[in-house]
Amino acid sequence: MNIFYPVQLFADWMTYSVFRIIPETLLASAVNFFVFDTIKILILLVVIIFVVSIIRSFLPPEKIRNILSHEKKYVGNILASLLGIVTPFCSCSAVPLFLGFVQAGVPLGTTFSFLVASPMINEVALAFLWGMFGWKIAMLYIVSGLLIAILAGIVIEKIDVRSLVEEFALDGNGKNRNLPELNWKERIEYAKNYTFNIVKKVWLYVIIGVGLGAWIHGYVPADFLAEYAGADKWYAVPLAVVIGIPLYSNAAGVIPLVGALTEKGVAMGTALAFMMAVTALSLPEFMILKKVMKTKLIIIFASVVGIGIIFTGYLFNVVLK
Repeated sequence: MNIFYPVQLFADWMTYSVFRIIPETLLASAVNFFVFDTIKILILLVVIIFVVSIIRSFLPPEKIRNILSHEKKYVGNILASLLGIVTPFCSCSAVPLFLGFVQAGVPLGTTFSFLVASPMINEVALAFLWGMFGWKIAMLYIVSGLLIAILAGIVIEKIDVRSLVEEFALDGNGKNRNLPELNWKERIEYAKNYTFNIVKKVWLYVIIGVGLGAWIHGYVPADFLAEYAGADKWYAVPLAVVIGIPLYSNAAGVIPLVGALTEKGVAMGTALAFMMAVTALSLPEFMILKKVMKTKLIIIFASVVGIGIIFTGYLFNVVLK
């Protein structure tokens, strides 16, 4: 049984019994989506950030810094992107690890490579894409995602954006930031406090983002997207990326939507660009990042990654005709 089945039952009860909305209407679809996804995402945020915090209490940042701060140019970006593949966190839960890397002295460009790769490319995405579209599409997505993560990190490192990172995030940069040896009670208390602080800062933006997603889900049918997102439309890929940013989700959550869009006639490259935007760029992620970096750096980060995704979407539309 789906672990979120009780949440779906609650969403159905709220939509049809409490709000008394007529079933199978656009409003019912939007409200049901909003209630279900808001609760589901908040649960995932709490659980995943808590687990990440527990893992972080065991992480030896100095060792990670030594691995990722490779003396050979760009090797750190490659290693960080590969590390992102085997740490399948959503964009928001990757931020605690990102902050830990910065505080451990890992170069900013390398940490950004990790931040892009972790939510966008992982074994879950590989398995879903392989099953739905075949191994060629799956491998194209994984390789292109890796290239975007690596190149985004390299570009950001070249720009030299250290002045745009908040001072507290750089405190002790390059020093050993290992946590003292904790017992399990202390680790759980640390994770609980950290999770509470993060969720307290972003819950409102999760609701706003899901609200936008609910409106699109209920009132913007796939046929409409297909009409305006066909391969022959030059603006289809940028439009898909812009639409994807507010729709906070992980790869497993958005791939079924990608399948529905392609069935309705949306070009494969456009649909995959949409998926990349949903997983790698999100409003809640930006709000968390706002606590550790200035708005200008967030715009630079989103622009670099967004341009990479748009280019990849156009390339896929040409290759996969």
